[in-house]
Amino acid sequence: MTIKKFASSAVIILTAVLSVIVHRVQAQEGPRRLKIVATRYEFTPGDITVKKGVPVTVVLTSKDFDHGLTFPQLRVGVVAQKGETKEVTFTPRKTGTFLGECSVFCGSGHGQMNMTLHVTD
Repeated sequence: MTIKKFASSAVIILTAVLSVIVHRVQAQEGPRRLKIVATRYEFTPGDITVKKGVPVTVVLTSKDFDHGLTFPQLRVGVVAQKGETKEVTFTPRKTGTFLGECSVFCGSGHGQMNMTLHVTD
């Protein structure tokens, strides 16, 4: 085997090994945590971008009233009572822009309490 072929083979093997190590480290880190605060009649932040196929945990804190956050197209939802923090973990399986809405009636502005979730490749 020539030195060039040996070096080329070594680079391929090293790349494969590093790829496996990086994948395992990322898997151990756990899902990305999205901290969302709900107050009458607003979610903060109101716009979030995540990656398709990457697990995320929505951490919903309700400050002033019972609130829920649901993304009907993704079949994901979480409800937190006043003063509570609740979580839901999911993995987005499709790309697009999805409207999240409050799923617990919280007063006259309830219908306008929305947020946007962008799922990219």
